[in-house]
Amino acid sequence: MRHEFKIAALAAGLMLAATAASAQTGMLDKAVGGYTFKQAAQEAPGTKNYHSADGKLTFAIITHTAGNGFFDPTYVGAKVAADAFGINLIMLGSEAPVDDIPREIEILNQIMQDPTIDGVIMTTPQSGAYDDIVKKLLSRGVPVATTNSFDPNLYDRSGISHTGQAASAAAIGGEAMAKCVLDSGAKGGTILFPNTTTLGNVEVNNRITAAFEAAVKVLNAAGRLKDFKVDAGPTNIGVDVDANNIVGSIVTLIESRGDVVGAFAANGFVTPALGNAVAQMKIGDKICSYGFDLGPAQQDQIRQGYLDGSLGQQPFLQGFWPVMQLYLQIDRGIAAANLDTRAQIVTKATVDKVGKRYEN
Repeated sequence: MRHEFKIAALAAGLMLAATAASAQTGMLDKAVGGYTFKQAAQEAPGTKNYHSADGKLTFAIITHTAGNGFFDPTYVGAKVAADAFGINLIMLGSEAPVDDIPREIEILNQIMQDPTIDGVIMTTPQSGAYDDIVKKLLSRGVPVATTNSFDPNLYDRSGISHTGQAASAAAIGGEAMAKCVLDSGAKGGTILFPNTTTLGNVEVNNRITAAFEAAVKVLNAAGRLKDFKVDAGPTNIGVDVDANNIVGSIVTLIESRGDVVGAFAANGFVTPALGNAVAQMKIGDKICSYGFDLGPAQQDQIRQGYLDGSLGQQPFLQGFWPVMQLYLQIDRGIAAANLDTRAQIVTKATVDKVGKRYEN
C-alpha cells in the first residue's frame, strides 16, 4: 500500500511539474490574427525576383574611401547580413585613403546602369552631390539606404533609412581631450583641431564643431578657458591641413604654434596622421591627442602612446543594418528606419577589447 502511494505521489508530482513548466514557457505558435508564426516568418514568394527578376537579390554598397581600412568592418557587417538572407553583395568604394567623393559618384553612376542591382547602400559625405543619383535609382524602383555620413538635405530624405553616428557624438572626444589637458597640469597653451576642410565633408566638419564646443565647455566649467587658445579655424570646422602632405602639414602646424598641449582630429584619415606627427615629433608625453575612428593604425598608435584616445562609431553596424533595412523594405514593406550607432571612446586601457571579431 505504501509502495502504491509513493508511485501515485510521484506521478502527481510529475504532472504538477509538467503543468508548471508548460505555464512558465508561455509557448506561442499562432498569432492573434490566426496565422502561425512559422508561416509568417517565410520570405515572400516574389522577393528573390524583385526588380531584376533574376532569382536573387543583389545589393551594392559604395563608400567614399575604401583605402584606409575604416570601412573594412562596414563591408564585413554588410556581408554578414547579406549571407544570412542569401543576398548577393557587391562591395565597391573609392580606392583612395582619403575622402574621394568624385570617385564614389563615378562608381555610383556606373552602378545605376547595372540592371541586376536591386538595392543600393551609399555614403553621402557631400551634401547635395547625390540627389540626381537617388532620384534615378528610386524612379527605377531600386531602394536606397545611406550609411556613415549623413546628408540632411538628401532627396526623399524621410523615405530613406540612415545608419550612422550623429556628428554631435564627437563631443565625447572633445570633452575627453580637454579633461586630459587639465589633468596634465598644463598652465596654458594651444589646443588644435586639424581638419581637411577643403575636401568638403560636412559630417567631419560638424564633428569638429561639436568637439570644439565640448572642449570649450569643459575648460570654461573649470574656470580655465582664459588660459588656453582653442583653435578650430575661423568657422570652427577645423584648421585646414594639406591632404596631399597630411603628416608633414600637421607637424608644421604644431611646430608653428610652439605651445600645443592638445589636439583632436575627426576622421579616419587625419587621426592616424595626427598620431604619426606626434610620434615623429616625440611629444606623446607632452600633448593630449584624441581622434576619430578605430582602424588598425589608430589602435596601434593608442597602444604606443601616440594617441591618448579615439572614438569608435561601430562601423560593423553601418554595413549590417542597411542591408537588413533594404531587405525588410523589399520583403516586408517595412518603412525606412534610422539607426544611431552612437560613440565609444577607446584608450590604452580598453584598446585590446575592441576589434576581436572585425567589428571596429
